[in-house]
Amino acid sequence: MNRVFAVSDATGITAEHVLSAALMQFAGAKVEVERRSGVRTEEQVRQVVQETAEAGGFIVHTLASDKLRQVMFRAGRLYNVETIDLMGPLLARLSQQLAVSPAGKPGPLSQLTDEYFRRIETMEFAYRHDDGRRAHELSGAELVLVGVSRTFKTPLSIYLAFKGWFVANVPIVLKTKPPAGLFNLPAGRVCGLTINPARLVEFRKVRYDHLGGAVGDYADPEHVRREVEYALNIFRGQHGWPVVDVTDKPIEEIASEILALVR
Repeated sequence: MNRVFAVSDATGITAEHVLSAALMQFAGAKVEVERRSGVRTEEQVRQVVQETAEAGGFIVHTLASDKLRQVMFRAGRLYNVETIDLMGPLLARLSQQLAVSPAGKPGPLSQLTDEYFRRIETMEFAYRHDDGRRAHELSGAELVLVGVSRTFKTPLSIYLAFKGWFVANVPIVLKTKPPAGLFNLPAGRVCGLTINPARLVEFRKVRYDHLGGAVGDYADPEHVRREVEYALNIFRGQHGWPVVDVTDKPIEEIASEILALVR
């Protein structure tokens, strides 16, 4: 059962009706809609986002306030909750057509544009800073994922970038020192990724076979065990580096764990 929270700073009837009309196009989908009306403060927005995260649902909202919509976006990003803004895009288009800002306040068009371009920037940042590239620019990342090969650093980076985070990732290689700049980042900025060595061997064997065995001891069980332990020793030696075990977990779950640690 999917849970959708219809959130509004008024009664919430509009959000619920629009959502209900849209859901008619998805016959057979099991959806439970819960209305949250009168959401008028930043704290109330954060509370409903947290409630939605705990319920494993997503939000459809009709918040008229630019400020509250921004808080909703940031809170949704932090709690890994999808937030669908029904009011913002409509106000933006009306502001364009009527050449008037809503309620005498700065129009939402610039905010929407900023969010759009931010997502483009975060995706480009993730690609440019994948697998240890541009290590001298790590200070520009909001999150840095660190781990041995095949601990899902790249897909996690792309997933989090799509959610609006500036993410870089750095590989840990046995007997190789990570870039010095990594250890100068503030506490909580770096997250270590670990995995069960036996499971990692299975993943690496697939790549080993694909490359025709031209990767040395990459998939050797003893080498893998030592490399995982080497990475853990690095993580343990740094204050404020949380560690997430990615063994047999989907990307969404791993990302949620990382964001929970960031919170």
